[in-house]
Amino acid sequence: MIIGVPKEIKSNENRVALTPAGAMEFTKRGHTVYVQSTAGIGSGFEDTDYLSAGAQMLATADEVWAKAEMIMKVKEPIAEEYPLCRANQLIFTYFHFASSEALTLAMIDQKSICLAYETVETKDRQLPLLIPMSEVAGRMAIQEGAKYLEKPTKGRGVLLGGVPGVPPGKVLILGGGIVGTQAAKMAAGLGAMVTILDVNLTRLRYLSDVMPANVVTQYSNEYNIRQLIQTHDLIIGAVLLPGAKAPNLITRDMLKLMRPGTVVVDVAVDQGGCIETTHPTTHADPTYIIDDVVHYCVANMPGAVPFTSTLALTNATLPYAIQLAEKGWEKACAENAELKLGLNVVEGKVVYKGVADAWGLPLHTVDSVMK
Repeated sequence: MIIGVPKEIKSNENRVALTPAGAMEFTKRGHTVYVQSTAGIGSGFEDTDYLSAGAQMLATADEVWAKAEMIMKVKEPIAEEYPLCRANQLIFTYFHFASSEALTLAMIDQKSICLAYETVETKDRQLPLLIPMSEVAGRMAIQEGAKYLEKPTKGRGVLLGGVPGVPPGKVLILGGGIVGTQAAKMAAGLGAMVTILDVNLTRLRYLSDVMPANVVTQYSNEYNIRQLIQTHDLIIGAVLLPGAKAPNLITRDMLKLMRPGTVVVDVAVDQGGCIETTHPTTHADPTYIIDDVVHYCVANMPGAVPFTSTLALTNATLPYAIQLAEKGWEKACAENAELKLGLNVVEGKVVYKGVADAWGLPLHTVDSVMK
């Protein structure tokens, strides 16, 4: 198969979909890998690294898209890339269709095969291609939240860990999944007082067992959320419904319950956000303020630490990508139920329920689009 790796062009996105080590795994199996020149620079990989791994370099994205049977990306195609997507071309990336109607309709029009990292799912309901970036984003949420709690950035002026004689800051985490767990670990390590909310009692029991003493768990409902946001300094939105829009757990009216300078970091922004006032921001302009509450809603948080993120992502995606290259998407998805769940839009048809529901589109069965 011919694999193409274009350079990411979304604002401040420095990750690349394939490392030189990943390129070598393809080429030693007889596949051809085309990488756009300088695609790996932001992650610390030179063109010569790819060349030594057996990849071929192309000067432009147009050339990569035109030659490749499978495109590997990190972020969803943006408007200027829509025309480059070809009918029957496999695109393997994070799509998050439920957060963008324009993207969904564009991919329907282009009739590409869209296999989304974020909906590949194991039998035990794990999301193996989302986990590494969720781990990065969860840890970064505390790192960024701590920074924006500082007074020069309009925060409350709270040091999360406190100092002797001064109590530590309070962190509220909405969701006890991968993002929430990693955020809790980081916040607890800094010495903050942490509360994790979730509706899954089994998960709360597990977290209660494994987390340190400065982390407590509480059942998630509107009453508890309204009470807790009044006293917490940093609030992390960490709710994920695979392939669907995140629920709004904090509504606009709730912001008035928070103290001025409270910081919210909505990691769920890729799926529409779990805070009603969320809208995507960039690393270049990461925050905005509504009702004296600082919102940090960067849609590609792991892009700020591309060396770590790229390695973690390739570690997870490469085994699946090799299956797609070796067998073709139809056979690979037929034989691997995890990959099959990654299919979202195929040749102009929506085959993932969360995407169809988000935009009121007809839902087709996956089997109907597989020959």
